[in-house]
Amino acid sequence: MTTATQQKAETAEVTIEEKLRALYSLQTIDSKTDEIHRLCGELPLEVQDLEDELVGLETRIAKIESEITTYEADIVKRKNDILVAKEAIKKYQAQQMQVRNNREFDSISKEIEFQNLEINLCEKKIKEAEAQLINKKAMIAESKERHEDRTKDLERSKSELESIISDTQKDEEALKEKRVKYAEKIEERLLNAYNRIRNGAKNGLAIVPVQRDACGGCFNKIPPQRQLDVASHKKIIVCEYCGRILIDEALAAEVVEAMK
Repeated sequence: MTTATQQKAETAEVTIEEKLRALYSLQTIDSKTDEIHRLCGELPLEVQDLEDELVGLETRIAKIESEITTYEADIVKRKNDILVAKEAIKKYQAQQMQVRNNREFDSISKEIEFQNLEINLCEKKIKEAEAQLINKKAMIAESKERHEDRTKDLERSKSELESIISDTQKDEEALKEKRVKYAEKIEERLLNAYNRIRNGAKNGLAIVPVQRDACGGCFNKIPPQRQLDVASHKKIIVCEYCGRILIDEALAAEVVEAMK
């Protein structure tokens, strides 16, 4: 005859076992979701990097175009200044022919000399601006070519990513629905612990089976008594090396088979 104590123990045992089943079911779902995300590989990051690079190139092109406009305007202004200076020289030369003394002649000569210096300075600035224009136009041609190449790369990466997402979207949505269902079976404290362990594990495994006497996460040996505790389903056991929750291989296989 079953005693009250035995009934209580059996109830606790079933409760722990169901928790382990729910946790491992959740892990199976999360691992499948991770696999879907791995199919995308580095594409999401690649798309983001390409988009950022294109924005940078567009900013660079706009800046160079603005500099080209400034240099072109400066050249036009300098050429106009040369025309003005030449007209001034003609005017001063005509005045020189009508001077009445050496002082007036010297004063006009200085004005003519000043205008010639202005012409020389403008010609020098024009040459410098023209050299800058050649450089800037080469830079903008290179930037536009790179922008075109990166645009093609972005279109290709986006197409690949959209294709993968399209192929896996239904599967991922179904997994999300299943995840909610199994998560509801797990008490909040245990679910939080599972999520914390999973987020801290490189492979995303928070609950792992004991295989070949070792933890299925870190592969360290599990002592025989510890293995018996895991197989008894009387309490939640964690690996003393990596902190993952442990489940016996037989129960894990049952969960996987049930989920198929």
